[in-house]
Amino acid sequence: MSDAGGPAPRRVSVPVRVGSVTVGGDAPVVVQSMTNTDTADVDSTVAQVSSLARAGSEIVRITVDRDEAAAAVPKIRERLERIGVFVPLIGDFHYIGHKLLADHPACAEALAKYRINPGNVGFRDKRDTQFSQIIDIALKHDKPVRIGVNWGSLDQELLTRLMDENAESERPVSAAAVMREAIIRSGLLSAERAEELGMGRDKIILSAKVSQVQDLISVYSELGRRCDYALHLGLTEAGMGSKGIVASSASMGILLQQGIGDTIRVSLTPKPGGDRTREVQVAQELLQTMGFRSFVPVVAACPGCGRTTSTVFQELASDIEENIRLSMPEWREKYPGVEALQVAVMGCIVNGPGESKHADIGISLPGTGETPAAPVFVDGKKVATLRGPTIADDFKQMVADYIEQRFGQGVTPAMKSAS
Repeated sequence: MSDAGGPAPRRVSVPVRVGSVTVGGDAPVVVQSMTNTDTADVDSTVAQVSSLARAGSEIVRITVDRDEAAAAVPKIRERLERIGVFVPLIGDFHYIGHKLLADHPACAEALAKYRINPGNVGFRDKRDTQFSQIIDIALKHDKPVRIGVNWGSLDQELLTRLMDENAESERPVSAAAVMREAIIRSGLLSAERAEELGMGRDKIILSAKVSQVQDLISVYSELGRRCDYALHLGLTEAGMGSKGIVASSASMGILLQQGIGDTIRVSLTPKPGGDRTREVQVAQELLQTMGFRSFVPVVAACPGCGRTTSTVFQELASDIEENIRLSMPEWREKYPGVEALQVAVMGCIVNGPGESKHADIGISLPGTGETPAAPVFVDGKKVATLRGPTIADDFKQMVADYIEQRFGQGVTPAMKSAS
């Protein structure tokens, strides 16, 4: 029997320092997000950046599209630091980024990285000049850049030239294949130009955003093969709800399994007034379920069946997950290592006791027709049997006590049996 398993070895990339965060090299895959506020609105942007950071976003990108937004950036940075939020801020620049950075040096200094889209940094003769100006400013302020190609704003001159070359080729490929090559080449040529201007490879991150799963896998697989720049993964325009989650997870999960990707963003479209932190949660869950990182304690729960007509186990699992999510900002500081905790909430005697034994702390609730007793297991051993109407509250208290005793003092609790 083969013992082979797990992801491919991580692709070797040049590490890039983005503020206090390292992207690439042997650093863990970084979770990134982006605000949807008007950056010129300092109050709302500070509130959303803070919310994203506290949810676990390690880098936050903000739009810098006009003078008012650029002027607000240093104020946003200052306000965030005043409330103890030191997450690196990335400036997202399009069309007039060269001018905004030059006219607002305080903005250029407050940002931890500049995101440049080579497809709209300038047109024709202006493209090289404006791109060069942004790189010069990045060099002056010692800032890295992300060269982010997007299929929706691809360099049309490059695409036209490659289409013409393909039409004249003895073995032409599909238009889709030419487009993918144009995306890859746009990023690589821009990175090469940045290096010619004096930027080191340790200051360059590449991304190549498309909106179809197979295109994303193809583009990044080839991009990863042809360079050693740090790579930012993200399926652009992923969509809303489960569609966006499934598409992002399917595409990025395959690439991560192949060892490709140094930072990720799940680009979900929230409902009007929806919680922007959902994209952070999904990115964390993707990395955690694949075994790359641990962000929050895992709550395992059975799906339920005809043996579990009671909803107690569902309600308890939901309560514990919600409590963990809300508590994590404080727990990260108070209980180092708590993100590795595994909790099991099972619904009947068939798999419940066995699953609970595999968790750090688990409970097997009574299923339909079973004795109204719930055994609790800690570190693989049965320590208690809970009974009565307070089973759920009693178990939640046991979880809290376990966390305090194990992660607060570094000692696994020796709980007395309540049988």
